[in-house]
Amino acid sequence: MNNKNMARYVARFLMVSCMPLSAAYAENRIDIVRADAPELAAYGNQTVGVRQLEFVHKHQIDVLNTERDRHKDDAFPYYDRPLTVETWYPAVSNAKGSHVLNVYARDGKTKIALHGRAIVGAKPLKSDKAFPLVILSHGYPGNRFLMSPIAENIASKGYVVVAIDHTDSTYRTLGDISSSIVNRTKDQLFIIDQISQLAKDPTSYFYHLVDANNTGIIGYSMGAYGTTVTVGGGLTSYAVHQNEGFFSAPTGTLDPYLTGSAEYLELADDRIKTAVTFAPAGMNNGFMDAQTAKGIRVPMLMIAGSKDDIVGYDDGVRALWKAATSVDRSLLTFEYANHNAGAPMAPPEEMYQFDPDLGFNFSMHYLDPVWDNVRMNNISTHFITAWLGKYLKHDDSMAAYLDVVPHSNDGQWGKGVNSADHTYWKGFPNRTASGLRFETLVAQ
Repeated sequence: MNNKNMARYVARFLMVSCMPLSAAYAENRIDIVRADAPELAAYGNQTVGVRQLEFVHKHQIDVLNTERDRHKDDAFPYYDRPLTVETWYPAVSNAKGSHVLNVYARDGKTKIALHGRAIVGAKPLKSDKAFPLVILSHGYPGNRFLMSPIAENIASKGYVVVAIDHTDSTYRTLGDISSSIVNRTKDQLFIIDQISQLAKDPTSYFYHLVDANNTGIIGYSMGAYGTTVTVGGGLTSYAVHQNEGFFSAPTGTLDPYLTGSAEYLELADDRIKTAVTFAPAGMNNGFMDAQTAKGIRVPMLMIAGSKDDIVGYDDGVRALWKAATSVDRSLLTFEYANHNAGAPMAPPEEMYQFDPDLGFNFSMHYLDPVWDNVRMNNISTHFITAWLGKYLKHDDSMAAYLDVVPHSNDGQWGKGVNSADHTYWKGFPNRTASGLRFETLVAQ
């Protein structure tokens, strides 16, 4: 090798060796189950397939092109609303193919690879009994992959999981939050309808695979707001008529969600049997209150960080949990966690970069300042598995995982897991149930 070629070789070597390891070898895994994970965080027995579907919800109010202070008699502008979904489902055990999902990250520009266990396009499993449906609804902003570690894991336990890209709220389509405020419930109900139809269509891979009459919804932040409205926790008069400020919508667009109104009561969907909400928005800003919360009509698991400075904890998630007196409900709290508690996947390696226009590092969209994302995902998945097992599969054995002492630090590891002095959280290895609360209230 001559001196000129040697110089070029050294230059290339230095260029590569000085690159961040994550940029050259990023492998963003969504299937990590830590050694300290609780029992039900483990993957189930089902091979998982994953596919994308496209839908169009026709003739919807074009919220982003509606005047905020429009006169009530003015006509709304309408458009056909596109909705992309990702579906994770039980697949045949001998399925082969790619385990990589190519998706957009928080900046809306960078395409990244997510590595998991689901097989792209795998042939669906033929089963004597259709699997329950679980809808996933992301935050603002977000996308259908934000909770992919939970989605893939749950599907492996015998569920069909459908995660929605909420138009105007994704990293690639981000617009004013008013569209999210108006459309989250509409999107969720529309997608349940579409999946229900596909389950009856012999040409669809969903044919006889999914039971939309046995549905649960998992929502995060604005997705949890929409979920709460979908299952009966309607909006206050203030919310419906407020059309100024960041968290508001054009006059008339929220009328269908006014609690107690005939129009809102008609939205009740008895196919939905339960819900899980991470950090639901609405309680601490007057969009919901103690009266609207009484309308929640399905058992609900709420998950939150005790230091949530976005939707509030004591005056937000915890207040909603206390006020939902018509149903049995539980609250899982990550002590000292903020708004990202439990739901978002770990930051993609490519997102560890500062954006001068937004003024923050993109990784902060995913991170919590105290808790590790994978650890939180594992714990959330453990309790979601128990919750869905109890309310969608009617598995009586799941109740024991939900019947624990309220403060994890108070649990005692006895002489044996079946001994009278053993009060440690079921399914948690010794010395791992720390910094958590799990509290339950029953319907009054």
